[in-house]
Amino acid sequence: MEELTGAQLIAESLKTQNVEYMFGIVGVPIIEVAMAAQAAGIKYVGMRNEQAVQHQVPVWWCLVLDSFMLWVEWPVIVIGGSSDRNQETAGAFQEFPQVEACRLFSKFSVRPSSLEVIPSVVEKAVRASMYGRPGACYIDIAGDMVNAKVDRSQIRVVSCCPDPPVSLADHGAVAEAVSVLKTAKRPLVIIGKGAAYSRAETALREFVETSGLPFLPTPMGKGVLPDDHPHCVAAARSRLALLQADVILLLGARLNWILHFGLPPRFDPNVKIIQVDLCAEEMGNNVRPAVALLGDINAVVTQLLQGICKDGWKYGSGTEWWSLLRNKIAANAKISKTLALQSTVPMNYYTVFHHVSQLLPHDCIIISEGANTMDIGRTMLNNYLPRHRLDAGTFGTMGVGLGFAIAAATLERSNGEKGRRIVCVEGDSAFGFSGMEVETMCRYNLPVVIIVVNNNGIYSGVDPETWREMAKMGDLTSIAPPVTLLPEARYDEVMAAFGGKGYLVRTVEELRSALELSLTDWQRPSLLNVLIDPSSDRKQQICRLNPDPNPTL
Repeated sequence: MEELTGAQLIAESLKTQNVEYMFGIVGVPIIEVAMAAQAAGIKYVGMRNEQAVQHQVPVWWCLVLDSFMLWVEWPVIVIGGSSDRNQETAGAFQEFPQVEACRLFSKFSVRPSSLEVIPSVVEKAVRASMYGRPGACYIDIAGDMVNAKVDRSQIRVVSCCPDPPVSLADHGAVAEAVSVLKTAKRPLVIIGKGAAYSRAETALREFVETSGLPFLPTPMGKGVLPDDHPHCVAAARSRLALLQADVILLLGARLNWILHFGLPPRFDPNVKIIQVDLCAEEMGNNVRPAVALLGDINAVVTQLLQGICKDGWKYGSGTEWWSLLRNKIAANAKISKTLALQSTVPMNYYTVFHHVSQLLPHDCIIISEGANTMDIGRTMLNNYLPRHRLDAGTFGTMGVGLGFAIAAATLERSNGEKGRRIVCVEGDSAFGFSGMEVETMCRYNLPVVIIVVNNNGIYSGVDPETWREMAKMGDLTSIAPPVTLLPEARYDEVMAAFGGKGYLVRTVEELRSALELSLTDWQRPSLLNVLIDPSSDRKQQICRLNPDPNPTL
């Protein structure tokens, strides 16, 4: 007769599902679960902020005391502790209807009714998180179940969840999609994060190069095909590619705010959408597709490739559409280069990213968050490999960066002695949400390179002299603009306080020197506090309500 505690049973069930790492913040009653996980061979990474714990989701599983679900459709299991069952409705410590609250934001939310069902519940949560469109699942553990015991003979053995099944699109719909593509005068392929998740990069490269079609990646679709691929038209995104495309092949991307809902004035009102998605409920959101292809992105792209290869069709590289796209890319590149080569101090965003892009390894994993920092960085920091970029996602949630970076650095360590470089590019406001996680990086010796692009505010700030003058005028709570932060805050010293390396950067020379040193230091994390012009902004974006059908710009 062998007895197991609830904590041991949870740990064993996670191990059976091939969980390697657990991220969390522990407290009563979850401490024992983390300890049992370590005893079962699962590595535990303790975080400082519950928000940051949940931002580990691109890679691992998380464990928190109280948790609310996430937003960007990652497969993640969240385990939370709750009050004892015999204290329900009695006003127990932190009593809250966690299962009900999480149900709105998760694919599966459950409180196991007994110890015996825990392995089945864990397996179902893992399966639900991965099958179909991936998402978060929540398991609520009552406090009295953690140390309660059950005989092993009473527990039904549950095996590891198999990989999700791969689904193909209807063959007739594929043929119709190919026909629509062939009639397009101004076609465009949009590559979403669904293509990255399905590992469609090999089939997609062959499809794009065989078909001759231009493509545009969404923020986390960057790198599925390299940003420097000759068919990438990201630099002509808003004012031409989206605006004038007459047929769009939408691969694992949603027509939400990131793509302006697929509606005018950012899109042609008569555009035909060929929508490829794993989720049937997504079909037709905001724009009814001309053709809907339900299935795994990688599998469907392979079907489309076979369809265009039947008669050797290819979209010509000498078309007027390609000429317009190339001209627009060149014009935008010229504007960005002019901004990037400005030699003024303090620097602007474009100058910073120009020099950073020259030094980053091609295989580094870039993590980014912020407003202008993330948006401008997305256009200037290229990704060359799939699944090498993480950002604030669909909800634009701030505070994600350092959690992402810790998870990615932990994964890289598990894969090899050094692994790929993890570079986290942060706005100063975004850094403030989870800045204490630099202690976590130092505690586990994770060599993350953090670049804080510091403009003294949210969107914009003020210089130190203006701040001092405002302070003389009276109470700053009545005078200081709501978007301002403390000018030239020493985020570098925060990193140094925990044993990492901090650099204060004002000039191009200091930026290049600090980044080169940081990229060669594999012993500790580094933070570059890059002070830029508080009034620095992105280059002007113009969208005409009645666009010229033959734009010269």
